[in-house]
Amino acid sequence: TLLSSLGLGTTLTFASSHWLLAWMGLEINTLAIIPLMAQHHHPRAVEATTKYFLTQATAAAMILFASTTNAWITGVWDMNNVSSPVASTMIIAALALKIGLAPMHFWMPEVLQGLDLLTGLVLSTWQKLAPLALIIQTAQAIDPLLLTALGLMWTLIGGWGGLNQTQLRKILAYSSIAHMGWMIIVLQYAPQLTLLALLTYIFMTSAAFLTLKASSATKIGTLATVWSKSPILTTTTALVLLSLGGLPPLTGFVPKWLILQELAKQSLPLVATVMALAALLSLYFYLRLCYAMTLTISPNTTTSTTPWRVQTTQASFPLALATVMALGLLPMT
Repeated sequence: TLLSSLGLGTTLTFASSHWLLAWMGLEINTLAIIPLMAQHHHPRAVEATTKYFLTQATAAAMILFASTTNAWITGVWDMNNVSSPVASTMIIAALALKIGLAPMHFWMPEVLQGLDLLTGLVLSTWQKLAPLALIIQTAQAIDPLLLTALGLMWTLIGGWGGLNQTQLRKILAYSSIAHMGWMIIVLQYAPQLTLLALLTYIFMTSAAFLTLKASSATKIGTLATVWSKSPILTTTTALVLLSLGGLPPLTGFVPKWLILQELAKQSLPLVATVMALAALLSLYFYLRLCYAMTLTISPNTTTSTTPWRVQTTQASFPLALATVMALGLLPMT
């Protein structure tokens, strides 16, 4: 029931051109994921669920307020017609809060840290779809300078925030913020590139989360001991992480390449340069994970507990599919 409601809420938002319907879809979506987040009854999970609920409720109220303001000024509830600058700025702020984007990003790493890896995967892929669809639909009404500034800020904060983290879920949360920055920066010039970036991001993040689930790793320290259990998985994970960092010839290079090319076409060399340099920040912490996982052999006497001796019960097909997609989609270009 909860999973179908989750799908229904997102689909409602996709299908709507009326603000109230879109808001309703977002609400159904939020209410459906809350029991899924708290299902383990762990204090951290309950705390994360509470934080998530409060931020989502605030964001939904802001969206409702902004769309009502817009309807009050223009007389229509249509999405393509957000003509009041106050309403459009408020909407982008509310949607940024909903997806967990800077400067409203502080809940995102905390919430992701409290969840188990599969719910975290849903939160960082599926939950991004509905608000991003609304951002894409209203992007034409938003001040281009604001969008560019937000995209740059998100990429930089996503890179900086992840630098000193040791918890893998927090690192993935910051990586998600940085990827969203890439999606938003190109939105006003080539929306199809935003969708391409979203698609590749979903494949790479799924591969990363499913790998961590297979080795039940949540800290960088645990990664150093995975090689003895599943050497091939370790190899592919290193490649997936490099793909997330955007290195050719892997999938992650596709959106970065095309987005930088588009920015150069639009004669924005400075923005393109800053984005490329911000990508280096993200690359640094992916390389740290790679280093810990594949370039170090852990000492025989580990102080941590040993979860890697247990056989995993996870189905291997989704992981295999996501990994292949995260490594081999460069010929798409």
